[in-house]
Amino acid sequence: MRYLMKQKLFCFGDDFAIKNESGQDVFFVDGKAFSFGDKLSFQDTKGNELAFIRQKLLAWGPTYEITRDGKLIAVVKKHLFTLFRCKFTVDVPGPDDLEAQGSFMDMEYKFERDGRTVAEVSKRWFALNDTYGVDIHDDENDVLILAATVVIDMVCHADTKRH
Repeated sequence: MRYLMKQKLFCFGDDFAIKNESGQDVFFVDGKAFSFGDKLSFQDTKGNELAFIRQKLLAWGPTYEITRDGKLIAVVKKHLFTLFRCKFTVDVPGPDDLEAQGSFMDMEYKFERDGRTVAEVSKRWFALNDTYGVDIHDDENDVLILAATVVIDMVCHADTKRH
């Protein structure tokens, strides 16, 4: 499934609208303004929270926890010491961790599990600023990958926030 992600401009907090490939709203990410550390609620179109994203403040490097119903489903962490390329790990309980690598500043990267691509993020499909596509392979956790994409966007573009 391909999703279109657009960061909402002129808002307090980091808000993202997420549409399906038909242009219909499917998810909304509500950034909590004026909070200590980044906190975001990942919601369906009816306002039901599907995941909660929270920045870990006392961590070595950018680290975020993604929870669902109070249960940890993933930790997204930027690798601090890599040669030539930036990498993120999406550490999930069990053996199914994901690794994201590519050009994060250009929003051109892939999520891989055991060397197999499971999702791609790209701006090349769209001409609008702050808009990019996320193409997720079947049988993957769309909410998890989209939430991790939001984290990567916040970490890599923190200095360009317009809020």
